[in-house]
Amino acid sequence: MTILVCRDASFSYDGNTVLSGLSFTIDSGDYLCIVGENGSGKSTLIKGLLRLKVPQSGSITMSGGLKASEIGYLPQQTKVQKDFPASCFEVVLSGRVAQRGLRPFYSKADRAAARENLERMGMWDWRNHCFRELSGGQQQRVLLARALCATKKMLLLDEPVAGLDPVVTQELYRQIEEINRKMGITVVMVSHDVRGAASYANKILHLGNEQLFFGTTEEYCASDIGKRFLGGCRHD
Repeated sequence: MTILVCRDASFSYDGNTVLSGLSFTIDSGDYLCIVGENGSGKSTLIKGLLRLKVPQSGSITMSGGLKASEIGYLPQQTKVQKDFPASCFEVVLSGRVAQRGLRPFYSKADRAAARENLERMGMWDWRNHCFRELSGGQQQRVLLARALCATKKMLLLDEPVAGLDPVVTQELYRQIEEINRKMGITVVMVSHDVRGAASYANKILHLGNEQLFFGTTEEYCASDIGKRFLGGCRHD
């Protein structure tokens, strides 16, 4: 089932087009990686998917019950976020804000969801630790648990492995793949790690201020742009 359709969309800032020619679809259960060099338009597209920026032309339409407010979002970490003075449980619980609505307090169901997702990420024993005292990999697992508290349909991950060592990177990739395959949650991941993307994703969207490629990972590996960036690749 298709849950998002982008039709000939373009985005601009102050009248200057920064991203154009976007036409792609996302199906329920997809693992889509958005790749491209710095300044290629990846951050702009994220804003468009989250309804934080309106296309200059074209459209981005959601269906199948998907709402932008229900997308679990893991942004790139900033220094302020890394130094956030809250417990891991509080950070994860904050992912339930959209579901809380007008209720002044978190419900029993909200707290149960926070516990479930901390356990899923192997971070329940760290629930009372201050977030800023954790390692980079632990922080990302907590933030992934937070994003899971916001959705049962789609995760949007912005450079989730940036700055992590290779061992921690592979573990986080494994957990994201498990979320996609076992929980059936659609994953849209923005990454500079094109080879890593090709190892896990079933679809690739390559940007260069315009849409340079959209298709399956196998098609990407066989394409001219895939060969240029990867020298060929293997996808299991």
